[in-house]
Amino acid sequence: MLMAIRPARAIVLLILVAGLSGCANMSPTGQRALSGGAIGAAGGAILGTVAAGNPAVGAAVGGAVGAGVGAALPRIERSLNGN
Repeated sequence: MLMAIRPARAIVLLILVAGLSGCANMSPTGQRALSGGAIGAAGGAILGTVAAGNPAVGAAVGGAVGAGVGAALPRIERSLNGN
């Protein structure tokens, strides 16, 4: 038996699938920057809420830092390995 999907859940699922499929043709650096930005934004929102009561500022700062670190990660790894 098929379960009925609520329209709101179907829309969210469609947006997630479309968003994730857009990453298929990205360069490795772009993928690292995007994932670093997403992780940084989530962590920043949590810390911003706890520390200052403002998750939006925390998400913006965390996302920017995460994207920068994600994009620079190959260079950081090379310098740590001595290459």
